[in-house]
Amino acid sequence: MRITKEQNERLTRVGPGTPMGEVFRRYWIPAMLAKDVAEPDGPPTRVRLLGEDLVGFRDSTGAIGLIDAYCAHRRAPLFYGRNEEAGLRCVYHGWKFDIMGNCLDTPSEEPAVQIRFRAGVKAYPTHEAGGIVWTYMGPVDQMPEPPDYEWLRVPESHLGVSRTNEECNFLQAIEGGIDTAHSSFAHNNDLDDDKHLRALDMHPRLEVDVDDHGFTYASLRRIGGGRVYLRTYQFIMPAQQSRGQLITWAGDPAPFPTIAGHVWVPMDDHNTAVYNFIYSADTDIPMPEGWWESHEAEFGRDPKDYVEGTYWLIRNQGNDFLIDRQVQRTKTFTGIEGINTQDFALQTGMERIVDRSMEALGSTDLAISTARKLLLDATDDVAAGRRPRGADPETHSSVRGGDLLMSEDDDWRLLSSATREAVY
Repeated sequence: MRITKEQNERLTRVGPGTPMGEVFRRYWIPAMLAKDVAEPDGPPTRVRLLGEDLVGFRDSTGAIGLIDAYCAHRRAPLFYGRNEEAGLRCVYHGWKFDIMGNCLDTPSEEPAVQIRFRAGVKAYPTHEAGGIVWTYMGPVDQMPEPPDYEWLRVPESHLGVSRTNEECNFLQAIEGGIDTAHSSFAHNNDLDDDKHLRALDMHPRLEVDVDDHGFTYASLRRIGGGRVYLRTYQFIMPAQQSRGQLITWAGDPAPFPTIAGHVWVPMDDHNTAVYNFIYSADTDIPMPEGWWESHEAEFGRDPKDYVEGTYWLIRNQGNDFLIDRQVQRTKTFTGIEGINTQDFALQTGMERIVDRSMEALGSTDLAISTARKLLLDATDDVAAGRRPRGADPETHSSVRGGDLLMSEDDDWRLLSSATREAVY
């Protein structure tokens, strides 16, 4: 789908009142990792979401609040507030707010003054699941039930979740994630390995089936001997991908088959919070000890890869992602360390918002063009007062991605149907 400059603006701007911003406000979306507000009465955390500055905290009862970042009195930052006795107290003049945004106390005013009853702050509902605090920022009368993705039902022993911030608009982050062809190039980390499945066929055939949750798409690579490497993905509206991480052979599970994916959440027009998840595809096989840490290191998300105390990577545009040209000549396709980091280098290198009107799309961009169409359709749905695709939990609760090896004569839809259905 060729995008005009006007459509690009409609797709990428996410602040309050923008068409795409209003779309995101009709879904439950991640606001922060649960570990960011791990303890009752613990330190609050800053949250930047859809162009709004907010603050998150867990109160004395364990309930999580997500409220305006600034006090209703003089707009002092509540990040510095005292989290105590079921509320966040501003340290400027002592005004206190609960998780609903109600003003509980105004000690700098005379006791008889009733200003606290009209001095509340904006607050959004929260839902904790899968190691993430989710929020809904839209009209209350249109709020769907909380999300029910399969990975939110997975035991903690089977699941890993992380976050990385990215310096670009959410859409090019999504489009990088759902682009299957690039993995043959950008993620070729061994130039001498010409037997890798994605090196055997570098121009996969794509097929897309639009559904209530978004769409299922298949990447089919001919790998010789009449065999095809099939990878099925799910794009779940408005900004989530699920994919198989390891191959299964003709439906039989590998020793540790996994499902992985991302949720891309706009912080604002120019920055994106990327939530990464991976879980055991087999209910009987928990994640082996140390496996999650090793996986994160491979992807460039080891603790040492982040600026301390943040979710921003040390490797970034400012230092050219520490590209090693000698490694690029002799060992890896990019010379950039970390699979996740390779993606970020290319996506952020397009500038904060890429001009899609200048693109020349090819056959392997089918998933990207489909996602754009569904997102544009969603802006029309919201403008017309309709609930957008995928907002209801029943549309997305049973889908997952998967990998298979099949023959060229197999019907991929039929063969992969079981691997694309949730088991949790």
